[in-house]
Amino acid sequence: MREGLDHWPFIVASYALSIGGTLVLVAQSWLAMRRAEARRDKSRQK
Repeated sequence: MREGLDHWPFIVASYALSIGGTLVLVAQSWLAMRRAEARRDKSRQK
């Protein structure tokens, strides 16, 4: 019987955090881009 820790839960958690963080960053950047484009279009109409 082995008493060591199983490393797979940590690996899965690190991948989940990395992928989740990347998706959040992409979504936040996309929304910021959309807001900036809307501000640009609004300023051009004046």
